[in-house]
Amino acid sequence: MNNMKLIVMENCKELGEKVDEHLKRMNHNGSYIASISNERFSNGEGKIKINETVREKDLYIITDIGNYSQYYKMHGQPHYMSPDEHYQDVKRVISATCGGASKITLIMPLLYQSRQDKRKGRESLDCAIALQELEQLGVNTIVTFDAHNPGICNAIPKLPFENFYPTHIILEKFIENETEDIGNLLVFAPDMGATERARYYAEMLGCDMGAFYKRRDLSKVVNGKNPIIDHVYMGPDIKGKNAIIVDDMIASGQSMIEVAELLKDKGAKNIYLVATFALLTEGVENFVKAYEKGIFTKLYSTNLSYVPEKIKKERWYCDVDCSYQIAQIINYLNNKKSLAPLYNGKKDILDKIERVMVKCE
Repeated sequence: MNNMKLIVMENCKELGEKVDEHLKRMNHNGSYIASISNERFSNGEGKIKINETVREKDLYIITDIGNYSQYYKMHGQPHYMSPDEHYQDVKRVISATCGGASKITLIMPLLYQSRQDKRKGRESLDCAIALQELEQLGVNTIVTFDAHNPGICNAIPKLPFENFYPTHIILEKFIENETEDIGNLLVFAPDMGATERARYYAEMLGCDMGAFYKRRDLSKVVNGKNPIIDHVYMGPDIKGKNAIIVDDMIASGQSMIEVAELLKDKGAKNIYLVATFALLTEGVENFVKAYEKGIFTKLYSTNLSYVPEKIKKERWYCDVDCSYQIAQIINYLNNKKSLAPLYNGKKDILDKIERVMVKCE
């Protein structure tokens, strides 16, 4: 494992250090993190320098393009970084290798521009262009989590695109915390785009599922989207059941809260919200109010993208650590082992549910 180096971008330092600790324990070795310097000129231009040799090393770059807490001084004023700027730093660090690395694997849990994955009319095709650009820059493998549209891999047919899901890790945490509720569950998709994800959760838990269809006003556009008129429910009777609402990401969260309110009105007991990425772009006031009203019991999300410490300490929020999963992926890739065992944790979840059910009897 001496041929391996981690480059942990400043936007995911805590996650990267946890991954490094796992790798150190797995391989009985010292730290794998390579030192880098990220500098900014006063007009906002930047550069990255790698402070040690990476020649003939297998590089694993870890970045969180969704971290909105990072900033730098531009013309004397604090300037908070957008996903575009985080992506630019990824290109800088690849450039700084000067072509000397043996292999470059980019670990980008929140895929850059993942929601701009298809074109309608005269629109940019940002995600596909970015993936092709990374391939041209010399990236050999891209690792991401819960891509908004997994089909985006077709933009780079010759490049390995590993799209993992933290489903079993989230469910392990859920089962550990909510033992009393797992025997009376239904899983729900908040819209038709999330049905496959909800079905997978339902299969893992061995329960039924339902879905909501978002009926939109196609004659209007508000904040770039057609406003939702109604959530039409399709599924089994909800009364007296506990519910899990699952999606890949929570942006404003308004839609998920509205679905939770509808489930409450239909007689659902405890309602749990689950998302790989809790972006919470409009703040948390709506979640605080909904929690206080008893609309939902808890929100489960991961540390794969930035969430402020203040939110992590809320009673209604549960942070799921995925650093061990990333360390496993790196270990398997570096040892040239098949990643197949890491894609499916279904057996472990089923065994855990069975043990919990036996205890509850």
